[in-house]
Amino acid sequence: MAAPGAAAAALVQYVVLRGDLGRPPRCWPLGAVVAQGCHAAVAAVHAHGRHPDTRAYLEAGGAMRTVVLEAPDEAALTALAETLKQHSIDHEVWTEQPENVATCLALRPYPKDQVHQHLKKFKLLK
Repeated sequence: MAAPGAAAAALVQYVVLRGDLGRPPRCWPLGAVVAQGCHAAVAAVHAHGRHPDTRAYLEAGGAMRTVVLEAPDEAALTALAETLKQHSIDHEVWTEQPENVATCLALRPYPKDQVHQHLKKFKLLK
């Protein structure tokens, strides 16, 4: 028998931020970049809140696992969003307004083995 919370422990929410936002010529402040990831993560959980994996993830409380990855630019983020859409992977793209700039995307919580193959080319955000 699995330990309590074992299913939730296997769940991970991936957040993919554009790395170019914090570098020249854009040079967004760190807080602004972090806020983009927060917006996308909350949007994904809200949009898919009724999914059993999302509910289990939220019930895990302090055991939630989130991985923040870096897309090099908007083109890479857009390409990832299209790949996820083609494979029916639930996600939300955060578009900053009024600039209308796609800054980040977040998947709803998933078992890592179901989505990792689409994210393995992205490195941890630094």
